[in-house]
Amino acid sequence: MPIAAFAIYALAALAEIAGCFAFWAWLKLDKPMWWLLPGMASLALFAWLLSLIDTTAAGRAYAAYGGIYIAASLAWLWIVEGVRPDRWDMSGVALAIAGTAIILAGPR
Repeated sequence: MPIAAFAIYALAALAEIAGCFAFWAWLKLDKPMWWLLPGMASLALFAWLLSLIDTTAAGRAYAAYGGIYIAASLAWLWIVEGVRPDRWDMSGVALAIAGTAIILAGPR
């Protein structure tokens, strides 16, 4: 995967997770409703970033993104929420990243 595509996927994952976390915080952590505003902006940024991926098929871009999203989610779990991923988390992310690599590296 080119460095630019990886950077786009990583930024998209951060934007999606931050946006979804804003909704989670409002619904589950009793944060004020205004948390939804930056959350919605973050989700819009996520969608725009994925549109920058150079591919002719949106579904393939989304599928390849899945592994990056899973890895970023576990990083968020550890860095933001303070919960260290366990061996099952790490095994799952390894499988997801392998799937991403297959999707991106497959001959077309």
